[in-house]
Amino acid sequence: MAEENQVIVLKDAAALAQAAAEMVMRCAADAIARRGRFMIALSGGSTPEAAYEIIHRTFASQGNWAKWFIFLGDERAVPTDDPRSNLAMAMRTMLHGLPIPPEQIFAVRTQLPPADAAADYEKRIKDFFGYAEPRFDLILLGLGDDGHTASLFPGLSARHEQSKLVTFSPPGTLPPPVDRITFTFPLINLARKVVFLMAGAKKKSVVRQLLAADVNPELIPAANVHPVDGELIYMMDQAAHG
Repeated sequence: MAEENQVIVLKDAAALAQAAAEMVMRCAADAIARRGRFMIALSGGSTPEAAYEIIHRTFASQGNWAKWFIFLGDERAVPTDDPRSNLAMAMRTMLHGLPIPPEQIFAVRTQLPPADAAADYEKRIKDFFGYAEPRFDLILLGLGDDGHTASLFPGLSARHEQSKLVTFSPPGTLPPPVDRITFTFPLINLARKVVFLMAGAKKKSVVRQLLAADVNPELIPAANVHPVDGELIYMMDQAAHG
């Protein structure tokens, strides 16, 4: 049975980034102690970016990095060295210089057409987990002003995908206007822990909608995140909480 959702409100964006970084490191240590490895799916966005910088700056000497396995919850269909790439951001802020074996960083093969890239990423996830359920220790998510999370946008069909673990999507209404490859809700909801990171006054309205008892998951796709047997945590700063 899934645990009760948690809402954690921090003073400001800096405090949120610090708390998020510490949470990631605790989750990693726990997963490695229990199961011998840590499987995390990273998110793009400015709030995770700040947390990644803290992880690299503060915890680089403390992580058991050889046992980390890095995936991306979604990616933009751009080259991996493009500034808009989520992997490029993660490499620039956190992963550079850390002794994580390169084969344990699972980049989306964005040189493929989006549908093929999604199918390829799903196959690699299935191959990685083998016969086990594809259950990540931690999936980090953001929340768009339009209610999307990962690249599961309102009004687009990817948000209804039930048979695939990874799918592709055309752009949503928010920039950048590029195709996406994204985890689907069935895969996200298998995770042991899912954490939303949300900051800034611009998020206040959509956060209020997301946390409302009568939230409409058609209008706010992020409301479809309900881990089957895991934790769901909403971490935000005071400005986003209102």
